[in-house]
Amino acid sequence: MTVVATNPAVIADTARTGPRLGWLRDRGMGASVLVAGLASAFGVVLVEATAYIGVMLKADPYIGDSGTLAVVVAILTVLLIGVALYVAAIVTANTFSTIIAGRTRRIALMRLIGATAQSQRSEVARQGLVVGLIGAVVGIAVGMLISVLGIVVADRLLGALPEFSLAQAAIVVPAVGVALTTWAAAWAGSRRVLSVTPLQAIGGSVERTHADAAARPARHVGALILLLVGAALLVFGIMVGLVKPLGVVIAFFGGLLSFTGLSLGAVLFMPPVLRLVGRLFGGSATARLAAENAHRYPERSSRMAIGVVMGVTLVTMFAVALESVKVLLTKAAGGELDAQFTIIMDSFAAVMMVLVGISAVIAAVGLVNLLTIGVVQRRRELGLLRSIGLSNRQVRRMILLEAAHITITATVTGLVLGVLYGWIAAQSLLGSVRMPPTFEQTAGLIAPAVPWIPVVVIVVATAVLTLVAAATPTRLATGVAPVEALAVD
Repeated sequence: MTVVATNPAVIADTARTGPRLGWLRDRGMGASVLVAGLASAFGVVLVEATAYIGVMLKADPYIGDSGTLAVVVAILTVLLIGVALYVAAIVTANTFSTIIAGRTRRIALMRLIGATAQSQRSEVARQGLVVGLIGAVVGIAVGMLISVLGIVVADRLLGALPEFSLAQAAIVVPAVGVALTTWAAAWAGSRRVLSVTPLQAIGGSVERTHADAAARPARHVGALILLLVGAALLVFGIMVGLVKPLGVVIAFFGGLLSFTGLSLGAVLFMPPVLRLVGRLFGGSATARLAAENAHRYPERSSRMAIGVVMGVTLVTMFAVALESVKVLLTKAAGGELDAQFTIIMDSFAAVMMVLVGISAVIAAVGLVNLLTIGVVQRRRELGLLRSIGLSNRQVRRMILLEAAHITITATVTGLVLGVLYGWIAAQSLLGSVRMPPTFEQTAGLIAPAVPWIPVVVIVVATAVLTLVAAATPTRLATGVAPVEALAVD
C-alpha cells in the first residue's frame, strides 16, 4: 500500500528539497554554469597576468622605479573584470527570467498547495548562488591552468622571473564576484515569480505579451532615468576630457548607466526594430511567423537580443577607441609614429580585443541558451503549427529566421552604440592632448576612427552565431511528434 502525503506543507517541502541538485539538469542551467565559469576563469587569468606584468615592469632597469604603468594595467584589469561580470550578470538574469517563464505552471501549483511567492523566489536565488559557486570553482581551476600554460610560454620567450608566484590571493576576488553577481542576477531574474497566480497552474510557459510589457510604467521610468543620467555623465565626461584625461572615468560610469537603461528599456524599442528587420525576409508564412513572434512576446525577444548587443557594442567600442587613439597620437607626432611604438600599440590593441572578445563569447552563449530554452518551452505552439500543415523544413526555417532577426538587429544596434561609446572614450581620454606645431592648443573635438577589418569580422562572426544558435533549437523543434507536443503534461 502506497502512502500519499496530503499535507500541503509536506508536499511543498518535498518538491523543494526533492533531488538536492536535480534542478541542475534543467534546460539552461548548464549554460548558466558555463557563463559563470567563463567569467571566473577570465578574472583569474587577468589577475595572474597583471601580477606577472607588474613583476616584469619592476625588473626592467629603465622603468622599474615607476609604478605608473603597473597602476594603469591594474586599472584596466579591474575594468575588464567588471565588464565581464556585468555581461555575465545580465546574461544570467535573462536566463533565469526565461526559465521562470517555463516554470509558471509548477510555481502556480506550488502556490495552490501553500507555498508563498517569496519562498519560491528564495529557492531560485539559492539555485543562482549554487550555479555561481560551481562556476567560480570551475573557473578558478581553468583559469589557473591557463595561467600556468601562459607563464611557461612567457618564460620561454622572455626569460623566467624568479620573483613571480602563481599563488596570488587576488584570484579570490573575481571568483567571489562571480558567485555574488550570479546570485543577485538570479534574484533579479526571478522577480516574475511574484506575479504568478494559482490560476496559471492550468497553463504552461507564460511570457508577457506586448500589451502586458508596455503596462509596466515603474520599470520604464527607471530605465529612462538611468538612460538620462548616463547620457548626462557621458556629455560631462566629454567636457572634462577637453581639460584633463580623467574625463574617461566619468564617461565609463555614464556608459555603464546608459547601457543599463537601454537594457531595461529594450522590451519597448527592440521588438518593433526586430519586426522591421523581419520585413527584409519577405512575406512567406514562415517569415511572417518569425517576425510576429518577436513582437508578440517582447520580453523573450529582447532578452535574446540584448546579450548580442552587449557583445557587439563592447568589441566595436574598444576597436573604435583604440583606432581613434592611434590616429590622434599619429597626428600629435607630426604625421608618423615611431615604428617600435606602432608595434607596441598594435600588440596592445590585439590583446585588448582578445580580452574583450571573452565578454562577447559570454553574451553569445546567452543567445544560444535562451533560444534553445525558448524552443523547448514552445513545444505545444510548434506542435500546433506542425499539426495544421507546417513541414519540418518550414519549422526549421522559422527558427533560423528568428535567430537571424535577433542577430542582425542586435549587430546593427551594437555597431551604432559601439562607435558612439568608442568615440566618447577616446574623446574623454585624449581631448586635452597638446597638438603640434605649437603644442599650445589641445586636440579638442576629434572624429571617430572606424577600423573596418574588426567591423567585417563582427558581421561574419554574427552570421556564424546565427547558424550555431539555431542548430540545436531547430533539431529540438522537429524532433518531437505533433501529437506528443500537444499532449497535456
